[in-house]
Amino acid sequence: MSQKVLFVIYDNGSYDHTFPMGVGALSAILKRDGHEFHFWNQDMHHYPDESLKTFLDENKFDVVIFSLIAGYYQYDKMKRLSKAINNSKNRPFYVMGGYGPTPEPEFFLKKAGCDVVCMGEGEITISKLMEALDNKKSMETVPGVAWLENGKLRTTPRAPLIHNLDNLPPIPYEKFPMHYYRMLRLPKVKPTEFAFPLMSARGCSFKCTFCYRMDPGYRIRTPEPLLDEIEKLYKDYGITYIGFQDDLLMSSVEHTEAVCLEFLKRNLPIRWMCNGRLNYCSEELLQLMKDAGCDFINYGIESMDQKVLNNMKKGLRPEMIVQGVEDTLKVGISPGLNFIFGNRGDNKETIKKAVNFLLKYDDFSQKRTIRPVTPYPGSPLYYDAIKSGLLDKENPAEDFYEKKHLNSDLICCNFTELTDEDYYECLNWANQTLMKNYYERQKNSTLTQIRNLYKEKDVTFRGFRHSAGPAGQVGATRAKQIAMQGNEVVDGMVNWESSQTGDGDRFSQQGGTKSQNKTLTMFDNYLKSKQNRAESKKASKSKNTNISASS
Repeated sequence: MSQKVLFVIYDNGSYDHTFPMGVGALSAILKRDGHEFHFWNQDMHHYPDESLKTFLDENKFDVVIFSLIAGYYQYDKMKRLSKAINNSKNRPFYVMGGYGPTPEPEFFLKKAGCDVVCMGEGEITISKLMEALDNKKSMETVPGVAWLENGKLRTTPRAPLIHNLDNLPPIPYEKFPMHYYRMLRLPKVKPTEFAFPLMSARGCSFKCTFCYRMDPGYRIRTPEPLLDEIEKLYKDYGITYIGFQDDLLMSSVEHTEAVCLEFLKRNLPIRWMCNGRLNYCSEELLQLMKDAGCDFINYGIESMDQKVLNNMKKGLRPEMIVQGVEDTLKVGISPGLNFIFGNRGDNKETIKKAVNFLLKYDDFSQKRTIRPVTPYPGSPLYYDAIKSGLLDKENPAEDFYEKKHLNSDLICCNFTELTDEDYYECLNWANQTLMKNYYERQKNSTLTQIRNLYKEKDVTFRGFRHSAGPAGQVGATRAKQIAMQGNEVVDGMVNWESSQTGDGDRFSQQGGTKSQNKTLTMFDNYLKSKQNRAESKKASKSKNTNISASS
């Protein structure tokens, strides 16, 4: 017997084309196990919330699945859509999961009126849950679920984490509206490109206090099947840009190297971005990533003050941050520079350090702002807030979702010694400064375009309505640079095959000996640089030891 399942893909409040990777992973399990699944895609169609009730009234499903993260917008959306589900005349068995409900299952069971909350990684749990529903088994046979029985919370131990990610079934992309999801916009994606998110690994080896994604360990996908999937996305859907959504792709230098080498071997016309870690940023590794197609690394910096970094267990030093960002810019990769404010130790001076850093190193590939830190349920900071009385000790989730976390840009809990008024004044000054800087750059860029248009008679200019801003616009100056490099400019846009990295050979679909030899040379040079760096460090350490001994 198979279950007929409906995935609720809720509206994210924007016209962003983000593929629901969690839904994709679970749908792969359902397909493997022989279940039928469908989507109510509010994110794509922007249906009114109440239309979900009408849809369920008119269609019969056995199970409805709703997954969400821990955010104020997602929580409000959950309440409205749960009302529609619960009031439908053909109400299915209601399953909820995700990072939001996992740490506070009882709260979400009561607020959503759902039947079951799935806790943690979902693939094993959803398979066992469908089996239990098929055979009318007790929920006690399902790992990683919570439910209410006579008003009291019941739970089962979580399913073990999946360590061999290569054994997971492939996502059934053919079941999704890929024409919509390939329109994802990312910082370095051109208007003519198709972009798509992907995971190369799960987990993170660090324990930052504000992070609620706390599954232990770091589990990778083998580079070969990972690139097989990317190649399929390229051939079947024209995807030319991958946004790696791993918590932290650069948690392992070895994994990063292996992924880069596989990119180079495949010789695909693919560029990509990832989340990075400044602890691992050697110039050699960054150059390898650049050679392999990476053009944007999103760094979680959070603060430029050592005391604050220590308090949040970030594992970074300011000098390490500066060196890593400078090396990133040096090799030609754009750095995403992310800061938060309001951790223990933050004050007027620490936010000045953050702003000064952003003003110095911003390459204007995206807007830069500073947000207040939020103690999301499940994070160490959440339990710190409960212990210190910043959240109600009896009903912390209720206090967080219903009273404190009303907007991601407003204070939820004040961990600083600043008054709330001074806290807001810091954020007001910082973000005004950063926005003024950004728009001043935008203004100057636009004025330069106008001067080039009329003084140089720039024939590549397509009008201001077509402009992608400073990061994406090809004006007269850039056109001249491209012409000097021998790259082709067509219709005012750079030819994408020859312009992504300036390495035309890498994008050749011939895959001949010349490009393969070039690939090997790139990697060999990287390994030599890495070895030389290690030997230099060893020699320096030995020298310092000898000096110390002689003293």
